[in-house]
Amino acid sequence: MKLERILPFGRDLLKKAVSPGDIVIDATLGNGHDTLYLAQLVGPAGRVYGFDIQEEAILSTKGRLAEHDLLDRATLFHQGHEMITQCIPPIHQNRITGAVFNLGYLPGGDKDIVTRPDTTISAIDQLLDIMAPEGIIVLVIYHGHPEGAVERDYLLRYLRTFDQNKAHILQYQFINQVNHPPFIVAIEKR
Repeated sequence: MKLERILPFGRDLLKKAVSPGDIVIDATLGNGHDTLYLAQLVGPAGRVYGFDIQEEAILSTKGRLAEHDLLDRATLFHQGHEMITQCIPPIHQNRITGAVFNLGYLPGGDKDIVTRPDTTISAIDQLLDIMAPEGIIVLVIYHGHPEGAVERDYLLRYLRTFDQNKAHILQYQFINQVNHPPFIVAIEKR
């Protein structure tokens, strides 16, 4: 048996939760890799809603989706993920089966622009209100920089006290690796 690496493990969780025709969220577009993966999972009848505060991330994601002829499956918002409930049409709320966050900064971008614990917690709360039962939120936590460590600490403190009757929360992490490797927290709505 081989232990699954962090990012493939997160994708496997999403694959188990998301079916063709579903509604999903990429809460931090980054360079568009997760958006592309989600667009493939939901198929032509599904929809990906993506959020990022950086125009560079929006453009990169649009380009990646266009390369694979999947731009029609996504709606991208140049807004923070704390705006989820204001941006997702009511008809698609309560049908969301998967969401992914890659926390930290845009790879190759400005390292001073980072995700923040208050907006991330707000987005998680909003998602749990509008997700379908058994929907999955995958948080990939990059904590090898000062702001990432702060966000990690806030999130873990918040999630450890979360009502187990509302969600199951899993932490998947390698504990003997150097350089603060990312880890996953997965939240399954009950």
